Amino acid sequence: MEDAQMLLAGDVGGTKTLLGLFEPAAPRPVPVATHTYSTAAFASFGDILAAFARDTKYWGGIVAAAIGAAGPVIDGRARLTNIPWDIHERDIAARLKTRHACVMNDLEAMATSAETLTPAEALVLQPGTAHPEGNAVVIAAGTGLGQAYLHRLHGRFRPVASEGGHADYAPRTDREIELLRMLRAEHGRAEIEHILSGPGLLNVHRFTHGSQPCVSVRAVPQEEWPAAISSSAMSGECQACVEALDVFVRIYGAEAGNLALRGVATGGVYVGGGIAPKILPALQDGRFLEAFNAKGMMSALVAAMPVKVIINPAAGLLGAAVRAQELLG
Repeated sequence: MEDAQMLLAGDVGGTKTLLGLFEPAAPRPVPVATHTYSTAAFASFGDILAAFARDTKYWGGIVAAAIGAAGPVIDGRARLTNIPWDIHERDIAARLKTRHACVMNDLEAMATSAETLTPAEALVLQPGTAHPEGNAVVIAAGTGLGQAYLHRLHGRFRPVASEGGHADYAPRTDREIELLRMLRAEHGRAEIEHILSGPGLLNVHRFTHGSQPCVSVRAVPQEEWPAAISSSAMSGECQACVEALDVFVRIYGAEAGNLALRGVATGGVYVGGGIAPKILPALQDGRFLEAFNAKGMMSALVAAMPVKVIINPAAGLLGAAVRAQELLG
């Protein structure tokens, strides 16, 4: 690959890491090369950068870099929640020999992509009516649960990170209160990520099955259990799996509605992460929106908000590339 001015973008998650080289282009940088890595297979982010340099045979002319990381970012340093890594923008800048480097929360990166997504990359669940001056929010269940805000400033969305996935779980029904009791007994405190994540779906699965074994997951490796549960639920193979997915979807809708209220998201609600595209039929059949819109005197407000599912699996990487381009001014 010939040297040219390039942007480096990254999306570092607890399960996988995406890295990409992009050519600057307004409003959406153009991908040139992308690679996916198993995060846990590397000892540090620097090791993944070295692997990416070898795989792309390119390490010159990177003018700006932005990395989205699954964890809180303080003073340019990310401490990943599910992997014992620190990522510092100072180290990235030194390694790449550039003055333009940024580390941001992974949901902040995903949120940054919102204005550049095409209609084919964001499936509509609720059309609503987007207010031209309204804010937006992003919620994404995957290895963990991410949440971010998009505040409208001077006509553009500006992302604001949060650690809302670790906020308390608020049950709404007697059955959900039973789930709360189980989680509290196991963890001392029940947070919403204990439900809305890959491991969270396993928690709900244990709850609905009780002491009864599940034949749907017995024959597959443990890392494939969330996918097996979803498949079993959508096919109707196991009624306890059906209930597990039903509980998951309704709580997902309720929490998305909570976030929409907190952010007054009249500009739109985006549902991202790796789980949503895999359970689209369950999100589209009305249960998610029923819980989303059940907000008492605020029901009319949230019912008017557009709700979309991000189906571009590299939205976080794209958002990081957009942020890298913004660093150039």
